[in-house]
Amino acid sequence: MSEVTIRPAFPDDSAALERLAALDSSTVPDGGALLIAGVDGVIVAALRIEDDSTIADPFHPTAELVALLAVRARQLRGGGARRRRAAPRRGWARRTVTAGR
Repeated sequence: MSEVTIRPAFPDDSAALERLAALDSSTVPDGGALLIAGVDGVIVAALRIEDDSTIADPFHPTAELVALLAVRARQLRGGGARRRRAAPRRGWARRTVTAGR
């Protein structure tokens, strides 16, 4: 089983992020804080918190990791995780049972 880590990017991650961006034929998102997803200690995806700009390893399955990064970014921006609201109960009433009926 693989170990997945979601954490903020640190300055010493810059070389790994540059390699990741090169694999993605992209650049590291400029400005703002980044979140990274690592699998077994290797950074495979990164997301800028402010606008969800991403870079990801095209040779690794990262769609679900990017989705996790987006959820965490939304939480950090104050939006929280999306939750489905339960449908309101309609027509519910307490029934009284009478003995003998």
